[in-house]
Amino acid sequence: MNAIHKLVVGGAVALTLSAAQAVASSLDSMKPVSLRLAHVVNEQDGFHIAAVKFQELVAERTDGKVSVQIFPNASLGDERTLLEGMQIGTVDMGLITNGPVANFVEPMAVFELPFLFASPEQAYEVLDGPIGQDLLDSLSSVNLKGLAYAERGFRNLTNSSRPVNSPADLQGLRIRVMENPVYIDTFRELGANAVPMAWTEALTAMQQGTIDGQENPVNVIHSFKLNETQSHMSLTRHTYAPAIFVMGTRSWNQLPAEAQEILVQAAREAAAHERQVNADMEAEQLDALRAAGMTIVEQPDIAAFQAAIAPVYEKYGAQFGEYLERIQQALQ
Repeated sequence: MNAIHKLVVGGAVALTLSAAQAVASSLDSMKPVSLRLAHVVNEQDGFHIAAVKFQELVAERTDGKVSVQIFPNASLGDERTLLEGMQIGTVDMGLITNGPVANFVEPMAVFELPFLFASPEQAYEVLDGPIGQDLLDSLSSVNLKGLAYAERGFRNLTNSSRPVNSPADLQGLRIRVMENPVYIDTFRELGANAVPMAWTEALTAMQQGTIDGQENPVNVIHSFKLNETQSHMSLTRHTYAPAIFVMGTRSWNQLPAEAQEILVQAAREAAAHERQVNADMEAEQLDALRAAGMTIVEQPDIAAFQAAIAPVYEKYGAQFGEYLERIQQALQ
């Protein structure tokens, strides 16, 4: 190793050490912080799996200076209430389905367009790239900070009445959807009576028979034992729903930059962990639902569903024009 090489290597090592020392000193000097992270599903759900992974990574990488308390089961409110709490600082952060987030920042709803993504890999490419980051950054306009995209996953239809092979089978069924215009319009075009309501209310409505069905990924259908009220499922995979690790700007701004960076990286890794767990568990969950008596239509007439929802793209195409075009170009 010549003298110049030694100087360069030595300088790089010194810079690395000084950067590490800066992080250490910044975290050492900060007062311990406890963040309240809330979500609306149970402890068997992918959201909770992601939240626990995030909790572990943050504690480890901040040497306990930042701890995360997890509040599952909508114990702090439904998803809209949680987002409003983040805005005013009564809740620090949450893992929130994309649909309710889109009620605060409209362009986020571009991801709700039906049959936009043909596979999880297509969704990840867009979400984890520049398009997804631009939309996360846009949350700052409503006092929210987007950290990373976890997932709710590809959504499928369940109901208590009959097998659904095509849109014709949906005629007249009362289907709970998220409180989001794209979902409402999608199911109206498919011929259903779309009933927007919070998830906690939907569980009661299914038990009481005031709605016939709902749409959610397999992991939700399994973890909430929807087979007890829903005898039929169709693997329509009509929408890929992201979920977002999101913080209130007030809570975010109280952290030093080094802690902020740790939170972003931990959220990304926790999201990747949840995606893998969901993929690994889906076949097993479908088998369990079949064994519990649920009838599953594995190959519904997707072409018929796609044709039926064409008016949704006509209605929202201009509204989401910039992002929709960028997504379609990225997927070509």
